Amino acid sequence: MLKQSLQYRLQQKLSPQQIQLMKLIQLPTLAFEQRIKQELEENVALDAGKEELENSDDDLYDDTYEDEQDGEIEDLNVDDYLGDDTIPDYKTQANNYSDDDEDKVIPFAAGISFHQHLKSQLNTFRLDEQEYEVAKFLVGSIDDSGYIRRDVEDIVDDLAFTQNISTSNKEVANLLKRVIHKLEPTGVGARDLRETLLIQLKNKKEKPIRQLAIDIIDMSFEHFVKKHYKKLLNKFDIGEERLKKAIKEIEKLNPKPGGSYAGNNKLAEQIVPDFTIRIIDGELELTLNSRNAPEMHVSSTYVNMLKGYKESKKKSKSQKDAVQFIKQKLDAAKWFIEAVRQRQQTLLITMNSIMNHQKKYFLTGDILNIKPMILKNIADEIGMDVSTVSRVANSKYVNTPYGTKLIKEFFSESMKNAEGEDVSTREIKKILEMVIADEDKKKPFTDEKLAFILKEKGYPIARRTIAKYREQLDLPVARLRKEL
Repeated sequence: MLKQSLQYRLQQKLSPQQIQLMKLIQLPTLAFEQRIKQELEENVALDAGKEELENSDDDLYDDTYEDEQDGEIEDLNVDDYLGDDTIPDYKTQANNYSDDDEDKVIPFAAGISFHQHLKSQLNTFRLDEQEYEVAKFLVGSIDDSGYIRRDVEDIVDDLAFTQNISTSNKEVANLLKRVIHKLEPTGVGARDLRETLLIQLKNKKEKPIRQLAIDIIDMSFEHFVKKHYKKLLNKFDIGEERLKKAIKEIEKLNPKPGGSYAGNNKLAEQIVPDFTIRIIDGELELTLNSRNAPEMHVSSTYVNMLKGYKESKKKSKSQKDAVQFIKQKLDAAKWFIEAVRQRQQTLLITMNSIMNHQKKYFLTGDILNIKPMILKNIADEIGMDVSTVSRVANSKYVNTPYGTKLIKEFFSESMKNAEGEDVSTREIKKILEMVIADEDKKKPFTDEKLAFILKEKGYPIARRTIAKYREQLDLPVARLRKEL
């Protein structure tokens, strides 16, 4: 049996304008500039810069205009586009940037890529057509670190299926040894760290200490990696001084041979800070990069088209279609301008709260002065959602007297010290790092000993917490920090 019923349901949905604003907030300055350019290209009713409207008549500012002949465009409010708000009312020029500033662009030298560099060297070897194609495929399999992280068998299968080249494991292995491992930088094409170290050592001039280094890597790589020095001394029947010299030879090698070339050939990343904090007469001053708040206005051309439509006595269907299109574009332009204004306001309010919360750090530059601060602290203070604060913190940079910092670095959890006071985990990590830096490398501190030392300094932390912080700082366990 069918029956109808009426239900009321409350739903919370984001409007297109809110979604647009959230997307704009999370963009860093350079990406935001690109988004502005994209919007200017896509929306013909939006213009950059400041433009005063000319020949404005008083009769353009009447009450809401409705098409008396047809209700198709009854929502059109001409005054929304002909009033003073065609030029945004927010200040768009900050004191750290102006229109006449020289647009400084860092020039980059042109160069060949890492793989092109390797491929060009293949011409120095005597290879038949198939060998050259296989060698070229092997070069293409090398990652930016210089390794081929695939089994020979998988490479043989790929050659058959993707290149229609029938070869064998033996032929590929031979080309690796005879050709790929002879390419510069030395060590590329290895399957693992052990192999690349061996390739680099064997390409150096022979001498007894290097031969010992080769034997250590070839026959006792696990003992070397785990720093089991006593086992190495016993196995090779050598003294501590000789082992130290062999290890020094190994330490001169490059564990990522491709990185020395591939890294240098990449374009340098240019960070443009979104904010600037200065200290003026002992007080902090926050400014927003003006590139975050460009001048935009509704196109006067489209305003005049609406004016003509309003003054026209006879309105054809094509005119009505055109004015409907104009209305959509003008709506989009006004929404975008308003979103930029709200973005600017949100960024300033959020960063100002962060600056005040970490005032002691910004005045001194001492990382130990960073207070515990989580996203919710700032969100509650400024009356915004945690997700909004997160969008600001995760992708924005601030220029400070102590360098350009990623804003999210100022957030940290809190822990209690011996006096029961809340201290930042950043402070604890910094002290832990300092303790490890000052330790005797012949007898490095265990995590248990580190926990005891920090407890003596007033930070009662469990051993497992020490291990977690040490890993976050990318510091190895005591055994791997040991030196002869």
